[in-house]
Amino acid sequence: MRKPNSKMRLFPLIAATYFMVAGGPYGLEDILGDAGYGRALLLLLLIPILWSLPTALMVGELASALPEEGGYYCWVRRALGPFWGFQEAWLSLAASIFDMAIYPVIFVLYLSRVAPELTAGARGTFWELAVVLVCAAWNLRGAKAVGEGSIGFFAVLLAPFVVLVALGLWKGLFSHANGLLTVGGHLRQSLALIHAPVAAPSLAGAVSIALWNYMGWDNASTVAQEVENPQRNYPRAMLLSAALVAATYIVPLTAVAISGIPAEQFTTGAWTDAARFVAGPGLFGTILALAVVLGGMLNGVGMFNALMLSYARVPFALAKDGLLPRFLSRTTAARPNRAPVPWTCILLCAAAWAMALGLSFERLISIDLVLYGASLLLEFVALAVLRLREPALARPFRIPGGLIAAVLVGVGPALLIAFALFAARSQRVGPLPALAFAALVAAAGPFAYRLARLASSPQSPPHSRTPR
Repeated sequence: MRKPNSKMRLFPLIAATYFMVAGGPYGLEDILGDAGYGRALLLLLLIPILWSLPTALMVGELASALPEEGGYYCWVRRALGPFWGFQEAWLSLAASIFDMAIYPVIFVLYLSRVAPELTAGARGTFWELAVVLVCAAWNLRGAKAVGEGSIGFFAVLLAPFVVLVALGLWKGLFSHANGLLTVGGHLRQSLALIHAPVAAPSLAGAVSIALWNYMGWDNASTVAQEVENPQRNYPRAMLLSAALVAATYIVPLTAVAISGIPAEQFTTGAWTDAARFVAGPGLFGTILALAVVLGGMLNGVGMFNALMLSYARVPFALAKDGLLPRFLSRTTAARPNRAPVPWTCILLCAAAWAMALGLSFERLISIDLVLYGASLLLEFVALAVLRLREPALARPFRIPGGLIAAVLVGVGPALLIAFALFAARSQRVGPLPALAFAALVAAAGPFAYRLARLASSPQSPPHSRTPR
């Protein structure tokens, strides 16, 4: 009899990574209002090359070399020591407070497109809390359940977009035509729409939103001990999901552009209107619009669910190292088809994220980008330092080239993070600029580390893994 497998396999890992990063074309709408179709498509083509591919390569190498629970925290701790490892965890968890509040908001935004009476006033907050509770319960079933659920979310979420893309291309090429001879004219009209300027262009805002839509490749690393054959599956999952995310962003946006919808009509939640436009005002258009709404709601749930899986393992790793209270290292009992789950960390994180609900979407993105960008840069530093200090470390997947390649791979992400900081200069959180607020959060990390060390038991100091 075959032994039950409690670990996540390749395809569930790809699906979970997809939801940790993207969750479908939802979230792209505001890029169009800021940049128009032409620049939006250019950004969505370039950013994967400058941002996603280098990050996926970095994660592939480090996750295959150090497949430990806690992922990026463990990489930075090993390369730079416990202080910087703690700062990596601090920045990531602080970013999660603002990042995770976005997805229940997206769920409510799409629900309000068809049932505004269900989301009016305090009812919207109720639905947001419901998303948090459902995902917490789902995560208590383990990484394997979250990964397999992500496959189902992926299929249901993208199904209406397959129809939308086909109808959009058909409408753009053949609608109002008397035959194939007029296709060239429709293509010229579509190209004119793609190059048309928008009323209030904001390239900085468009880049920030595009970066946010492409970030999160390192999140899957924190569950390495719950993944089957992580040395082989992580590099494959990173590269395949990077290609998948780019395709599911670019293809639907191209189809909508060709169909003739002006970019100014796109705001958060506008995929519903796009579905009605390409399918027509009849019953089929209504059904397709409802399917897109359902997909938007699944986007919020699926991303929150997958990211909860990732973030909850960071305080778990800190607790095992004695840098957080020991009760956070408690897990459920192991079962034949379910690995142990850090249930105390899941519940603590869910409570913290629920308290952040209600912040505005724009503020959340600005703060999230700053904090996440700082943590990502530490990971690229760890990549280079480990290449220098531990050249003999077993690396089942290795970025081609030596130390110089390990340094150069982080240049593109570093430049984009610097641009994101510049773009966020006008955002505010209450009386403070968003950058100043994020800087204060980051600056609290060393003080938190000092408190954690003082509170930790002398018999169980933060340990460091010995080289292999």
